[in-house]
Amino acid sequence: MPEKPYIVSGPKKPVASLILAHGAGAPMDSDWLNELSDKLINESLRVIRFEFPYMHDRRINGTKRPPNASKVLQSHWLEVISEHRQYKPIFIGGKSLGGRIASLIADEANISGLVCLGFPFHAPGKPAGNRIAHLASLKTPTLICQGERDPFGTRSEVKEYSLSSSIKLEWINDGDHSFKPRKKSGLDLNQNLNTVVKKISAFINSAKQ
Repeated sequence: MPEKPYIVSGPKKPVASLILAHGAGAPMDSDWLNELSDKLINESLRVIRFEFPYMHDRRINGTKRPPNASKVLQSHWLEVISEHRQYKPIFIGGKSLGGRIASLIADEANISGLVCLGFPFHAPGKPAGNRIAHLASLKTPTLICQGERDPFGTRSEVKEYSLSSSIKLEWINDGDHSFKPRKKSGLDLNQNLNTVVKKISAFINSAKQ
């Protein structure tokens, strides 16, 4: 496991940099994020990964803790962006929680775009509440890749939400919260991740400044 606070990888001359945050329960070097990052690097992107304070503490002390308060997570996101300003153009985003917190600070962060992977529109089985209010007025160019069966926001649920015109939604066939499809779909996770990466690459290439 890495001892440094960041994992930075990619080609010498990337088309852009994507800073990615992890989800609520998995670290920055989870198998899922490792595989996704490798695929993004093959699209000539620099990928920068980091951990929120609670996850870093878990790595150091081995003690599981819940995520920090939203204000702490937002502040940490802004610090990470500030420390990587040299890597322009900068896009930010992440898996689930990481992407949601990125969406809360995107408009103030002076970035080129936002990428959310499995957006937690609501807790499973519960209404969205105030989780999505800011999405109606989001100004930053945004890509949300969402599995059609994601229990944190299915296709039928999300179509009822008021989302900013700056947000582009890409639905991943039969995917769950990590884009894994059922066997009967005829697809597998690798195929769906390849689709996600192509969507991200196209979005970044069209939005970069």
